[in-house]
Amino acid sequence: MAELTSKQREKLKKGDFAYVDQEGEGHLPIHDEEHVRNAIARWNQTRFQSAADKEQARKKILRAAKKLGIEVSEDDKVVKGR
Repeated sequence: MAELTSKQREKLKKGDFAYVDQEGEGHLPIHDEEHVRNAIARWNQTRFQSAADKEQARKKILRAAKKLGIEVSEDDKVVKGR
C-alpha cells in the first residue's frame, strides 16, 4: 500500500478518515479503495477514545467499503464489531 506523505495526509478532509481523535488527528484513511481495505484490516488494532468512537469508525469503514464495491466477509472483525 502506498503510504501517505505528511503533505498528502494534510490535504485530506476530516471526513476522509474513519476516526478523528479529540486532538483532531485523523486515523484510518478511507479516501480510496486501497486505504479502505487497510482500514478494514487495522480497525481492531486502532486505539479509540471510547466504544462509541470505535463503533462510529466501524460503521464509516463499512459505508466506504460498500460505496467502493468492496466485499467484506461476515467473519471479519469490522463486521462483527469486535
